[in-house]
Amino acid sequence: MLNRPGEPLRIRGNYGSPYSLKMRAVLRYRRIPFQWVPQGSKWDDLPPFPLIPAISFPEVNGSGGDTMIDSSPLIARLEREYSERSVVPTDAVVAFIDFLLEDFADEWVTKMMYHYRWYYDDAIDRARKLLPLDGDQQMSENKWQASQRYISERQIGRRALVGSTEQNRAPIEDSFKRVLDIMQRHLEHHPFLLGQRPGRGDFGLFGQMIELLRWDPESVRIGIERAPRMVNWVERVDDLSWWDVEGDEGWVTHDAIQPTVLALLPEIGRTYAPFLLANEAAMEVGAETFSCVIDGHPYSQGTFVYQRKCLKWIREEYAKLSANDRRDVDALLAGTGCEILFTA
Repeated sequence: MLNRPGEPLRIRGNYGSPYSLKMRAVLRYRRIPFQWVPQGSKWDDLPPFPLIPAISFPEVNGSGGDTMIDSSPLIARLEREYSERSVVPTDAVVAFIDFLLEDFADEWVTKMMYHYRWYYDDAIDRARKLLPLDGDQQMSENKWQASQRYISERQIGRRALVGSTEQNRAPIEDSFKRVLDIMQRHLEHHPFLLGQRPGRGDFGLFGQMIELLRWDPESVRIGIERAPRMVNWVERVDDLSWWDVEGDEGWVTHDAIQPTVLALLPEIGRTYAPFLLANEAAMEVGAETFSCVIDGHPYSQGTFVYQRKCLKWIREEYAKLSANDRRDVDALLAGTGCEILFTA
């Protein structure tokens, strides 16, 4: 591991971006020096990637510096280059469950975030007014008005593509409420998903939920009503630099994963797993859209190359497990609906 000295990392992001706040929280927890750079601001001189967050890594030991995007690969790189306060469990079975939870948050819970921001009128009004100011708080009135129109028209125009439609409303909103209920029960006794320290799944869930529970009016209302512990949790996880950990201690073993965490696996099985398989099947035949049944409801949206990659990565992580660890993972997944990811 490099354990980079000296110059801090630089992270381009904005406050309405769940993945930006996810990575900022990881850097804070791991106590990795960094500089926050608002996207599109006068301080933003990072290479012009189209997506956020982007993290610029300075030169180390004569190697050239570079910039990367995509939160999960970024977390993996930080694990290679910094040794302290890891977010990857030491037990291979627990690490696989953590990987699956992070992917579920990044790719399914994000649909809840997008839906509650761009489906409800009061949320749309809030987002269109505030999001343009992230890059330039002093922008002119004319530019601000133009930016409001651009961002709202663009995001509302993408709703059917990413799945936020009247037909899909029930599976997305019902799943949000179930996740809140599970987390409300879990947080009554435990600070994080997989022990006394946060993992990738915690930060993945945090990134989406801090937007849902701090930003968007309808989801904030539901969150306070159903899961006040979760509302408080996202405020805490935003900056865990104060949370003490010792070496590799603090993770649960695979035979001690809490029932409240295991309750998230059937949620993945009833929502995200059929979504991933339907997306893959559609891409196999070159279809631009797909339809499936999620939690008993018809669901349809556009196909996505990235989510096909996610299914591939989940299967690769599963394949890396030893025979004994795979047997233990299979036992945890049995009856949850997640099995179809590996048997379909």
